[in-house]
Amino acid sequence: MKVVAFNGSPRVNGNTAQSLEIVLEEIRKEGIETELIQVGGKKLSGCKACMMCRKNQDKRCAIQDDEMNSFIEKMIEVDGIIIGSPTYFSNVTAEIKALIDRCGYVAKSNGGFLKGKVGAPVVAVRRAGSNFTYAAINFFFGISEMIVPGSTYWNMTLALQPGDVWKDEEGIATFRTLGKNIAALLKKLNSNG
Repeated sequence: MKVVAFNGSPRVNGNTAQSLEIVLEEIRKEGIETELIQVGGKKLSGCKACMMCRKNQDKRCAIQDDEMNSFIEKMIEVDGIIIGSPTYFSNVTAEIKALIDRCGYVAKSNGGFLKGKVGAPVVAVRRAGSNFTYAAINFFFGISEMIVPGSTYWNMTLALQPGDVWKDEEGIATFRTLGKNIAALLKKLNSNG
C-alpha cells in the first residue's frame, strides 16, 4: 500500500508541508509507504477543455509542457491521496486547482480510475477561509468516487509563519488522528477478510 501527498504551497517546508508530514508520519508508523510531492510553485496550466483526454483514452492530459502527467501517474499508482493547500483568498492555490481540474477530467474520461481510493484534504490557514479550501478538495474526492476518512476536527491548522503549525496543538492532534484513520481505512480496504 502507498499514499502520496501533494503539497500545494510554494513554501517547500511551510506549514502545509509540515502538516502533511505529521499525517504521513502516522501512516508510515502503520507500515504503509508514503511520498510527498511538491506541486506548489510549479508552472502548471489549468484545464483547457480540449477534450483530448476523453478522445485519446490514455490516462494522460494532452498538455505536455508541464509535470501534470507525472502527478496523474502517481495518483493512478497509489491507494491513498492527500492534497494539501494553504488558503489563498478562501480557496486552494492555483497549482492545486490545476491538479484537481486536469486530473479530475482525465480520470472521469478514462473509466474513473480514482474510484475507491482513499482521499483526504489538509489545509493551512492564517485565520479564515479554510472551509472553502477544505470543501474544494473534498468536492474533487467526492465526484471522483473516492473514500474520505474523517478526524476529530476538520483537517486544518491555524498557522501563518512557517513552523506556526507546531503552536497549534489541536491541529497537530487532528492531523495525527487523520493519519491513523487513513492507515486503518487502507488496511480494511486491502484486507482479504
